[in-house]
Amino acid sequence: MLIDSHCHLYLGSSAKDLSNIIDHAKDNGVGKYVCPGIDIATSKKSIEIAANHDEVFAAVGIHPHDAKDAPDKYIETLENLAKEENVVAIGEIGLDFYRNISDPKIQFDVFRRQIELAQRLDLPIIIHNREADEEIINTLKDFQPVNGVAHCFSSDLETANVLMELGLYISFAGNLTYKKSGLPEVVKNIPLDRILVETDSPYLSPIPYRGKENEPSRVSVVAEKIAEIKDVSFEEVAIATRKNTETLFNLN
Repeated sequence: MLIDSHCHLYLGSSAKDLSNIIDHAKDNGVGKYVCPGIDIATSKKSIEIAANHDEVFAAVGIHPHDAKDAPDKYIETLENLAKEENVVAIGEIGLDFYRNISDPKIQFDVFRRQIELAQRLDLPIIIHNREADEEIINTLKDFQPVNGVAHCFSSDLETANVLMELGLYISFAGNLTYKKSGLPEVVKNIPLDRILVETDSPYLSPIPYRGKENEPSRVSVVAEKIAEIKDVSFEEVAIATRKNTETLFNLN
């Protein structure tokens, strides 16, 4: 059984036909899902989905793109949401200096306050990082020890090694399969016991589905690519990544 450690089940086709999406994923060996919010509304939606589907677990958080729109008392709201059943993490949180949809100062403030919340509640964090390696690393150093995952990893091996030293797992998505990706070198050189797999659906469909809307069933393609790179069996990757995800998020 595989676990899709990061999928936005409230977006795209999943939102319209979730039962069939989950059934299709199950047919492809996917048994559990972590659905992170990106703002207050979608965090609530993630909790609702988890309440209605035993195999889904929710995370609550404010994405860096949405940091500028964080409402007053958002930390108090997130804290209350995080106490709901089936909430297993604070996320998706982090920094994005590629698009800079939110001012960097606001991103930093919202990111740091959510890390503080996660540590107060003893929950792991799910980190979004785009072109902010140094800033993410320096922030995490202020909160040691930290527990979490670098979601949809897209940086280099040096960054992966530092993040693992700081307490993070490394999660790979469909971009691992892209022809010009440098991520196979990262996968090759980090231990399997620190790796998670995800789709980030409805985004980042792997080859041969690139350009189409992604869905959780395709996390198997990511796992197959990791098995190929590391020259191990698919089953070994499935077992290891499932164990890692269950350990990180304390999944029942």
